[in-house]
Amino acid sequence: MLKVALLGAGRIAKVHAKHIDDNPDSVLFSVSSHTTESAKKLAEKYRANVLSVEEAINHPEVDVVLIATPNDTHADFVEQAARTGKAIFCEKPIDLDIARVKACVKTINESGVPFMIGFNRRFDPDHSALQQALAAGEIGSLEHLQINSRDPSPPPKESFPGSGGIFRDMTIHDFDMARFLLQEEPVSVSTIGAALVNPEIAQGGDLDVIVVTLQTASGKIVVINNSRRSGYGFDQRIEAHGQRGSLQVDNLPATSLVKSSEECGTQAQKSPYATRDRYSEAFSAQWAAFIAAVKANKPVPITADDGLKALLLAEAAIESYKTKKVVSVSL
Repeated sequence: MLKVALLGAGRIAKVHAKHIDDNPDSVLFSVSSHTTESAKKLAEKYRANVLSVEEAINHPEVDVVLIATPNDTHADFVEQAARTGKAIFCEKPIDLDIARVKACVKTINESGVPFMIGFNRRFDPDHSALQQALAAGEIGSLEHLQINSRDPSPPPKESFPGSGGIFRDMTIHDFDMARFLLQEEPVSVSTIGAALVNPEIAQGGDLDVIVVTLQTASGKIVVINNSRRSGYGFDQRIEAHGQRGSLQVDNLPATSLVKSSEECGTQAQKSPYATRDRYSEAFSAQWAAFIAAVKANKPVPITADDGLKALLLAEAAIESYKTKKVVSVSL
């Protein structure tokens, strides 16, 4: 049974706490947060200890450190945990600065500790099936990939300063998904965007509606559509078009119930409105894969290098938006 120190007590930390507790090979040992009351409440739910970050990382009984704190704190905590020799699971991104990420990856590699970055969508059953079908050549060579990802509503205002903006905080999932499905790396990035959803996002210098185009050396094209607002639920759709057909992943309704009547025509159920609901299976499978790798002393499925490459694409997208030019990238 691996004992886990959870750093963070916010929305994503609560999701991780549930899956730590559900897994038969892990137990939540402690919760650490600058918001003491939130840490106490979460710890009480899972019969865990409340410790400071330093106490948790250095505690002799802790086997794994799970980092689910604000984005701009990740690298420091990763390096502290790596130096203790503990296994590390870190929510994306490793940091908001490329140079800082590279230094952190160097520390991880030198320490030799298991380290996995949290790109849970790879573990979604539908996305996994899509990747396997593409790899098996079911539609021949992939030509065009369309990724639609729209949140039900913008994130809380208090999360703006440390998020790094839409490309580093939101689109980074889609950059990783593109790499997961493409089977080759993008070499160019082009971006357009606007702030249409929330005036506070615009005032902060960020965007909330964007379109990113990626292209590989062989010519494969990926189009990513993002928005911070979707009035019909968490919009997560992917279409892959190839030389012999197409593959699609559609939104998941709350249930498969469809109502047909004279009054309303045909109505399907709404999609989930929260990440934890849409990707519940993915979060569980992600954690199970990490724990299994740590216990068996085998490589983890998603590495620090994957986190770095996704962030490099985010930085290229930002540069493209600012310069209004296609930006070359080497991963």
